[in-house]
Amino acid sequence: MATPLPIRKVAVLGAGVMGQGIAAHLSNAGVPSVLFDIVPKDLPAGAPRSKLAIDGIQNASKLKPAAFYKKELGSLITPANYEDHGKLLAECDLIIEAVVENIKIKNIVFEWVAKNRRKGSIVATNTSGLSLTAMGEQMPEEMRQHFLVMHFFNPVRYMRLLELVLHPQTLPEVGQAVADFGQRMLGKGIVFGKDTPNFIANRIGTFGMVSVFHHMATYGMNVEAVDAVFGPAMGRPKSAVFRTADLVGNDTLAHVLKTVYDGCPDDEARERFVVPSWLERMVAEGANGDKAGKGFYQKGKGADGSKQILARNLETGQYAVADKPRFDSLGKAKGKESAAEKVKAVLAGDDAAAKFAWAVMADTLIYSANRIPEIADDIVNIDRSMRWGFAWDQGPFESWDAIGVAESVARMKADGLQVPAWVEQMLAAGRKSFYARDEQGRMTWWDVQSASPKLMEQPSSWLILRDLKAQKKVVASNPSAELYDLGDGVAGLSFRSKMNALDDGIIGMYIQALDQLDAGKWEALVVGNQGGNAFSAGANIMVVAMNAMQENWDDLSEMISVLQKTLQRAKYSKRPVVTAPWGLTLGGGAEVAMQSAHTQAAGELYMGLVEVGVGLIPAGGGCKEMLSRYLGDIPEGTEYDPNPFVQAAYKNIALATVATSAEEARAIGYLRPSDRLTLDPDQLIYDAKQVALGLVQAGYAPPRKRRFKLPGASGRAAIELFLYQMAEGGYATPHDVTVGKKLAFVMTGGDVPAGTWFDEDQILDLEREAFLSLCGEQKTIDRIQHMLMKGKPLRN
Repeated sequence: MATPLPIRKVAVLGAGVMGQGIAAHLSNAGVPSVLFDIVPKDLPAGAPRSKLAIDGIQNASKLKPAAFYKKELGSLITPANYEDHGKLLAECDLIIEAVVENIKIKNIVFEWVAKNRRKGSIVATNTSGLSLTAMGEQMPEEMRQHFLVMHFFNPVRYMRLLELVLHPQTLPEVGQAVADFGQRMLGKGIVFGKDTPNFIANRIGTFGMVSVFHHMATYGMNVEAVDAVFGPAMGRPKSAVFRTADLVGNDTLAHVLKTVYDGCPDDEARERFVVPSWLERMVAEGANGDKAGKGFYQKGKGADGSKQILARNLETGQYAVADKPRFDSLGKAKGKESAAEKVKAVLAGDDAAAKFAWAVMADTLIYSANRIPEIADDIVNIDRSMRWGFAWDQGPFESWDAIGVAESVARMKADGLQVPAWVEQMLAAGRKSFYARDEQGRMTWWDVQSASPKLMEQPSSWLILRDLKAQKKVVASNPSAELYDLGDGVAGLSFRSKMNALDDGIIGMYIQALDQLDAGKWEALVVGNQGGNAFSAGANIMVVAMNAMQENWDDLSEMISVLQKTLQRAKYSKRPVVTAPWGLTLGGGAEVAMQSAHTQAAGELYMGLVEVGVGLIPAGGGCKEMLSRYLGDIPEGTEYDPNPFVQAAYKNIALATVATSAEEARAIGYLRPSDRLTLDPDQLIYDAKQVALGLVQAGYAPPRKRRFKLPGASGRAAIELFLYQMAEGGYATPHDVTVGKKLAFVMTGGDVPAGTWFDEDQILDLEREAFLSLCGEQKTIDRIQHMLMKGKPLRN
């Protein structure tokens, strides 16, 4: 019996939307793939026979949001067709079928796979709900032993969930190999489901939707009201219910509902999965959502030509300008920080929105509890499925804990609802919640089948800060930051201010961490955090504005100086400092990330020096670092013209260029060629720690400070011509030009002859002086105030 090989090359069968997304994300992970599709029957003369696969790769490079970390990664995909390139299949360790959801067509593809695959290679189907057992019936036994479901969610790059379902004959080592590959290489959150219609996430998620359909008329909810309730206020994504349906496709939604109705005759809520008549009319009409230009919502224009969003009346089928429903219960949720607090605030209300939210939530919680062990063996797989696949802030059982299990069970029974027996048995056993930490701070979860708590299992490569905190591994803290003992002599600095914006508390804790590092208490330091959507969204701009308005120039200068010195100290520490940026890493956050011995970045990284948006320039070393990235590697003594390098660095700052992935950040210069990527967000701090330990073991020594040859006044003149052209073309306001000139002065070295050499401290001085000068501009203060009030820069 063949043993599964390491997964080094993958075949993707089907160059449609899902096939394109899977192949593109494999490229993001650095995994080469072969993308197969049929030879078109109406192939134009002279066209390549693998045209569909070629078109699929090209289409993937145009998708928005982007499927690739950068377009050039498309070169890792080889286009192929079934007729000519069967031999290529034998080169692949993993084969992922992603053709149309038709079991007859899939079986034809699997027959071709059986003829061309190498024994021991793994075969997976990306079906969203067809029977795995039925698909495996005609396969050779050895192929069935290497057969399973790998259900990706669309868009593949952004949706973390990967559902795995094993065939009764699938070898355990095959399932483990795919789980490891999905988590470690592709960054996916792995859950194990059962061979049931729609598996886990779509089964629970669609029930949540049909429960909305069931209750909305009772509580007088229209499309807009439903989406207002079941959005962020209830811990759900902004797309809520009907906007999500438009994104997925209403014909797809109808198909998924029918799949459950036809395939689950014993489901106690089966009748709710009957496709509503109004949805049938929409599908017949072609109102299938975004891909059709209309669905539950439609874009329109007012009488004055202004853009409008129209919402559909489900009874009449007519569209009207979408209203913005307001409910007191939703208003109370806005002031809450956590998802749990928001949900409790909504459910505590007594208006129609609160009653509607409770009715739907109660149904969904009970339905989820009734699905164990039908669709999954435990609550953990269900909760992770909903967080990772439907972007819920909390899974059903996490939500149940948040609102209080005993209290909510009492309310359900008072409403005449039938609570699953195992939930009441758990309460009777003295267990008050589905999840709880033991005396050692370890997370446990209630196992339905054994009626007892079990320790939470997770990949060994995860390092979760909230677990360390529960285990009393926080060694210092203040309202804005915490210092952790990550183990093995490595400390971890984590931010926790709003949007992790840099403030005195964060910088103070950074200084404390560096003091301890210098004193030998730690061998290395990792700077990273978890939760929310930002490593750091920049400096606390309100503090800057207040000092500027009060003309506290000495305090502002000192604040900038401390930031500069702290980040320089981190970069040149004799013991390694490794930064682990992810998500929004903007302005001062980018400056923190860049100034380190090494950066271990998340694949999903949105990084840029964006200070010009509020009329300022980077002053925490951002200008210096960009010069270092563009000029620092040129050996001293080499004759070169610095202008093109300085201009390229300048434009990235002047245009506030934001990388939309780690690979884009590397191409721009925010990341170094030697910096590494982690695709699994829960593995990021672990990987950063491993890099830090590796540097220590290798006898780490800090880099030498850089010197830069700058173009001076003559180089600045060329940049100012660029600014003039931008202003003449209407792309820059007068204040943009003012900011641009200040930035040019810093980046070119000021009023000095061309070819003058500068050290890093001199560039930092220029940064600080320009920053303070711009803080004195009323237009800058206006922009900052506008941003604080409106959340976006003012164009003035």
